Amino acid sequence: MDLVDNTTTMAKANYESWFIIMNTSNFFFLILAILIAIIFLLIVAFNKTCHTVPIMLTTNSCLAEIVYGSITLSLAVFTLQNDTQQLAYQDALCTFRGYLGYVGTALFLYSFTLQAIYRYISVVHTAHISWQSARVQIVLIVISWILAILLFLPWLFTGAITYSVDDQVCLVLLQLSVPVIYNMFFVYLIPVSIIVLIYIKLVKYVREMSIRATSTQTMFQARRDLVVVRRIIIIIMILLTLGFPYVIFILISFVTKPPKYHLRIALFLLDLSQTLIMMTIFKFSQPVMDVILKYKRLVSSRVQPTMT
Repeated sequence: MDLVDNTTTMAKANYESWFIIMNTSNFFFLILAILIAIIFLLIVAFNKTCHTVPIMLTTNSCLAEIVYGSITLSLAVFTLQNDTQQLAYQDALCTFRGYLGYVGTALFLYSFTLQAIYRYISVVHTAHISWQSARVQIVLIVISWILAILLFLPWLFTGAITYSVDDQVCLVLLQLSVPVIYNMFFVYLIPVSIIVLIYIKLVKYVREMSIRATSTQTMFQARRDLVVVRRIIIIIMILLTLGFPYVIFILISFVTKPPKYHLRIALFLLDLSQTLIMMTIFKFSQPVMDVILKYKRLVSSRVQPTMT
């Protein structure tokens, strides 16, 4: 992979006809994901039935998506500008955008981890009501945002984030190195492992509850929370499936040079995953869907008398 370190030097870059198609698709996916997140936030803001702790945690995921989507959209704009001008050029903000890319990804994934933790607490630690309060969850949200900002600061000041001419993006160069392994653990492995572990423990706990003499209401609540965590697993599986090529490229980089344009392919699939995940979040958020269905019934009831 060709690298350029001088932010003021411009050179001719390779150009392929499919670059513009991929860049345009990235724009479409990211703008759609951000719009879905904004619509979700507006529905929650103006409907009191959505003012609950679980929806607050889902809203945090939507806020994280707006941040994450905006960051990746800025990466796409930079790539498109260089591609259309066929330039190898690293501007002054390129490294900072790369850093924000890791921050946004961590924010997005850890937001689902917080949702899974809340469901685990509500099932296993029902006696600790204060742990389920909005105040405690807000504190956890703030901590997750601060951690996401701090975790990747070293790469901003150590030169780990470099400019790839082939991919027209500034990210950590894929190779067997501390930054790559560090990113794998803190961006993907830790949050995903926590979610999967919580799901396994909840399944085991609910099975034990079904054997013991447990009230119907408690059992119903436990099964409902288990379904929610299962839905979080589905969301994570979307990201892991579309992010699988990126993992393969990382593993390849440990032994040899990854394929040309590997970051373009990986980022394209990750951008697509944002749209699919936001659509899934919308579908799985029953209070928000209830508001939409109520609005559709209201509109249809007004249209029918007019037609008759």
